[in-house]
Amino acid sequence: MKGHVDETSDRPVLTPADHADATSGAGDAGLDDFLCFAVYSANHAFNRAYQRLLDALGLTYPQYLVMWSLWRADGQNVGELAGHLDLESSTLTPLIKRLEAMGLVSRRRSIEDGRQVHVYLTGEGQALEVKAAAVPVAIAAATGLDRPAVERLRADMARLRRTLKAARPG
Repeated sequence: MKGHVDETSDRPVLTPADHADATSGAGDAGLDDFLCFAVYSANHAFNRAYQRLLDALGLTYPQYLVMWSLWRADGQNVGELAGHLDLESSTLTPLIKRLEAMGLVSRRRSIEDGRQVHVYLTGEGQALEVKAAAVPVAIAAATGLDRPAVERLRADMARLRRTLKAARPG
């Protein structure tokens, strides 16, 4: 691997050719040799697997994540939910509004701080948890991975996410 070291950060700076060399051992890498493509294509496969299951619940994957977070801790404020889901509040708000229109959640301003909006499950939203319980079981089976492999992969992905966030400019 060639490249050079960025004197301001002491991090290696790689050219596209260096990246190809680093992922395949040669400068003729195909898409399957790139880590980013492996993550991208696995994400698409997960989305397809989830879509089949979530269609029966009437939810999209992002809506399912909001509901899952509320099933674990009802009454979170929008900022807390955004933090748990790694979303901007401006991205999360339309999801919550749609779930509210579906009758699954309600939004209420905080009595202590009127700037904060808390999100609560409705009875219908609480009842949906029973139907949704089969989703993680089906997804776990679909991966074909045992628990130790899942834990290793999850830890590796979390480390990758943290590293990429730290490396992102701004």
